[in-house]
Amino acid sequence: MLEKITEKFLLERASPKTTTLEQIKTLNLSQLGLKCKDLPVKLLCRLQALEAWDLRGNMLEELPRGLALPRLRSLDLSANEMEDVTTLDSLTSLEELKLEGNIYITVSDNYKLMVLLPKLKMYNGKDISSIADHVRHTSSNILNTKVVDVWDTKFGLSDAITPEKVADMETEFVTAAQCSIRFGPNSIKDYTRWRVGVLAKEHLRSLLQRNEEGDESQEPTNAKENNVRTLNAGISCYWIIYCLLAAITSPVKRKQAPAPSDEPCLTPRKRARGDSCASPASGLPRLTPQKTGPPSVAVRASPRKAAAAQLAASRPVRVTTPRKGLAEPPREEGGRPKRRATADQGHAPSTPAHSEAEASPRKRSCFRAQLKLPTSEGGERVRLKPLHVLQCHSKQDSPKDFSTQLWACAFMPPPHGSKDTSGGRLAATCGGDSICLIDCETGLVMKKYKVPGEEFFTLGWSTVLMSRANSAPVRPCSILAAGGKRGLVKLIYPLANVAYGEFRASRKAMSTLQFSPRQGNHLFTGAYDNKITLWDIGGMDSQYNFKVSQLMVFECGSTPLHLRVPPASPDTLLAATESGLHSFNTAQLHTGATTKSTPAMEITFPVYEQEDKDHNYHTIDGLSFLTDDIVASKSHLQPSIYLWSWGETLRQPRDKRSRGVAAVLLAELQWATTDVPYLALSTCPEKAYLVCGDDSGKLWTYSLHNLLPANTHQRGELVPPTEVLEWPAPLTKASSPVAAPSINSVAMGPGLSYLVALSDKNMVVVWKREDSS
Repeated sequence: MLEKITEKFLLERASPKTTTLEQIKTLNLSQLGLKCKDLPVKLLCRLQALEAWDLRGNMLEELPRGLALPRLRSLDLSANEMEDVTTLDSLTSLEELKLEGNIYITVSDNYKLMVLLPKLKMYNGKDISSIADHVRHTSSNILNTKVVDVWDTKFGLSDAITPEKVADMETEFVTAAQCSIRFGPNSIKDYTRWRVGVLAKEHLRSLLQRNEEGDESQEPTNAKENNVRTLNAGISCYWIIYCLLAAITSPVKRKQAPAPSDEPCLTPRKRARGDSCASPASGLPRLTPQKTGPPSVAVRASPRKAAAAQLAASRPVRVTTPRKGLAEPPREEGGRPKRRATADQGHAPSTPAHSEAEASPRKRSCFRAQLKLPTSEGGERVRLKPLHVLQCHSKQDSPKDFSTQLWACAFMPPPHGSKDTSGGRLAATCGGDSICLIDCETGLVMKKYKVPGEEFFTLGWSTVLMSRANSAPVRPCSILAAGGKRGLVKLIYPLANVAYGEFRASRKAMSTLQFSPRQGNHLFTGAYDNKITLWDIGGMDSQYNFKVSQLMVFECGSTPLHLRVPPASPDTLLAATESGLHSFNTAQLHTGATTKSTPAMEITFPVYEQEDKDHNYHTIDGLSFLTDDIVASKSHLQPSIYLWSWGETLRQPRDKRSRGVAAVLLAELQWATTDVPYLALSTCPEKAYLVCGDDSGKLWTYSLHNLLPANTHQRGELVPPTEVLEWPAPLTKASSPVAAPSINSVAMGPGLSYLVALSDKNMVVVWKREDSS
């Protein structure tokens, strides 16, 4: 934007030429790089005679609220960045609208526009009169009937109702209606939810008005009968109207996927190994908003139907035999090592944490460094409460599925360049053949991506750049990468509801992936071929074409389980594997040649000295950075977690033969005694907080401010957990508690507002932080 919009500027860009704003009929503000904040509402509202407005090729995500242009008939918003179409609701005289080239506009948005703009006839150059009439009247009547039914069956007005009670009742009514009313294909669930919310509020307001006037708060019989008569006819033609709308109104830069079936499966286009990585829009699968009902723990958990028998039948040896080591673990189909299934015969009350830890003898470590952690919170204790328990990865959406294992979770990062962590409530989870994006506050599955036959093991977020047409500036986009037993990396852009591509990372199953924190388009992938590969996935253009290239290959010697890039050493990769913790040098990348590399160093731990034929502690199944220097890690079979210094460890002498370096320990945290592998830990550097689940559904939490030098424990002393959160024991519909599972993975959102725990029995548990008293 080169100039501020003034009265003089508007007169220069208007036709016919006039001396007053009130006489302008046509206005051209195209190709100016305008954003919403650049549009002065008070000045624009003087355009009372404006009939046609050209806003093509700008950077508008929405229009400013309160625009009053009573004679505006035509509006061109092509090639912008429109996301919120509800900001057009004041332009009720619009008859023609163009939104081509706005990549975030969905089918649901198209439906919203037809309701918000009652006179809209031409949309993206097509006549939509008949479709719009159906959406505004027939389908709205059907939804209104369903809304009234929800009210009649679950709610009612009392004689004495205060404004506060009205507000609470409205929220409860809207939520209940949105969660219980299902209508139309999955692609318009967002529209249905929005429309139901509007109708519910209107219905409640009308009842209150009638109540005040002393009238009967019931719908007229004739009107209700008319709504019922339209129900069957409306449903029968709804799918036809949807298909017509998808074909007529979709933006030209992004073709719609085929019309959904009753059980939609969103599978990306497969490519041969030699195929280009370009991903034309015609092959793009769509991510579908999902609803999971009201946010109640008791509602989410389903009755367990012989899940223990299924687990035992599939893994009989693991149920009854203690784990002897991981040299050659049994493998499930796809290469993932099998888990030891826990007996599902009820759980005795948990014993104190210290008694579990004391059961296993250990050599006390020699602590040589001082633990220094952030002090901004002043040792504030974090209080977490269980908020939701969800079964959103079930096979064929079956509530009886308690066997699907969930493996990885990550919170969507804040917007590019933003330091605000208050909105970090969207978490991605993977397990089975699906990836879910969950709103942690509401407990709703906002989007779901399924690949039949796949089993996802790992995922991660990053930010890449999208180039756009007409010399528009590039846009940072938050993307999600996920991989599993097929060895393919799926690339997903959730904001645009697009799975825009895939590439083969390995011929064997993937075990882990990690984006480089310094360069968002660099992706490390680990697989069961005992290799780690560094890829450059590049950015994408407005058609979602992308190009991927292989940069480096690292030989591990065993399966990599976790990958981390030390914040203080960006040219180093730490790999937690089944044979130890290894460090790789990535500085060779700057030479520009594709190279292979072997470990430059192995970090060793005191627990290795306790190994015998029944105990192999070299499998590092937990790894995370607590600060730029402090690392948290744990070994399989080790009933404790090490905190150690990365910087101090680098300064230690290396064994010339084995390249081994002893980790410089800072503290040793008490943890559970279990032989179940792959129970990953997680850290929240902002709060100096660490969490790790165990095999009985518990979360061991550590607020590490109490380890500051003033409060430090004696050297070599086990540090007990701050709190052990018990399994919330959600109830089935039969009011019986669900037995505690193993907690495979934990993730904490920005600022520790939410915590998500994933289990081996197809349950996602969302915990919310309570304000400290």
